[in-house]
Amino acid sequence: MQDAVVEGKTVLVRVDYNVPLADGDVADDARIKASLPTLNDLIDRGAKLTLLTHLGRPEGRIISELRVDPVGERLQAFLDRPVQKLDDCIGEEIKKAITKGVPGDLFLLENLRFHPEETANDAKFARSLASLGDLYVNDAFATLHRGHASTLGVTDYLPAYAGKLVQNELAALSPLVEEPVRPYIAIVGGKKAKSKLGALRDLLDQVDVIMIGGGVAFTFLRAKGHSVGDSIVDESLLEEIKPLIQAAYEKDVLILLPRDVVIAEEVSATAETATCRADKIPAGWIGLDIGPETIGTFREQIDAAKTIVWAGPMGAFELKPFSRGTVAIAEALADSEAYTVVGGGETGEAVAKLGWADRMSYVSTGGGACLALLRGKSLPALDALRG
Repeated sequence: MQDAVVEGKTVLVRVDYNVPLADGDVADDARIKASLPTLNDLIDRGAKLTLLTHLGRPEGRIISELRVDPVGERLQAFLDRPVQKLDDCIGEEIKKAITKGVPGDLFLLENLRFHPEETANDAKFARSLASLGDLYVNDAFATLHRGHASTLGVTDYLPAYAGKLVQNELAALSPLVEEPVRPYIAIVGGKKAKSKLGALRDLLDQVDVIMIGGGVAFTFLRAKGHSVGDSIVDESLLEEIKPLIQAAYEKDVLILLPRDVVIAEEVSATAETATCRADKIPAGWIGLDIGPETIGTFREQIDAAKTIVWAGPMGAFELKPFSRGTVAIAEALADSEAYTVVGGGETGEAVAKLGWADRMSYVSTGGGACLALLRGKSLPALDALRG
């Protein structure tokens, strides 16, 4: 974007303001803050800005709780200038409002995903979005792996550039893709194995050690024939996991699963808890965090590593009884002298809540996009910017 002539132009900026909300207000504004360098640069150079974002998963329906008004209010406070929030993202009335603006004005359009055409990358919808600007800047790193109308389709109709956040993300993550200093370890957690299995398969060609926690671990434990009680398990993946474990052995990649876990009979902050072996969880009990022995084992690997990527919490960290594993891993990374990259999403939120974000080498704004890049996968919206 530094190469683009923007003075007197209307710049269509794809930002990622898919932020958590609580009681109608923004609960975590890290992604809004991350966009400020791009916005301020464009404003300082005499541009008029039209911002595009999605929020949540309305799946093509208008859901009042997912309107972007709270985002606009928080952005306005950060920029200390008016943010004009419009009630849709396409249409003649929207175009007229933007046309009346002057350099320095900033418009925030309504949630893109209120229109099903957005995720379908509908050409007509993309063309309508493109008609609202003279050029396009993508600063939504977390969406680069999505081929949507606002990330991919719009580049067919406007000159397209990378924003500062996208540039920073690529610069921070490139050492892990090109020549990572070894030992290189990946810590993978989160709730669902399905969302991480492809990443785990591809990471076998990148890393030396993979440590698995969170809900993902229980599908792996079940695939190895262990009893996991009522823990989260994706039965459809069991036969896929077995060859993955064999491939890791053949590639000399160490996969570490929990040895012990914190369990409860329900997912509740007031539930009675216990600690047991990870391969012998009683019927009726749910694994909800890694245990102290596992924390110690994982910490040993972290202390010896030179490069670390972490994607996914170790348990139900939002509930205090099951937060210890995630806190311990975050603390170990904060203390580490390795190059540490934290994926976005829940992992980034956890690190931010603990106040340790500045003790990591880099905290990415995009979980899925971060993992896709590290896996060596093509990111459609990034490829479009590269032409």
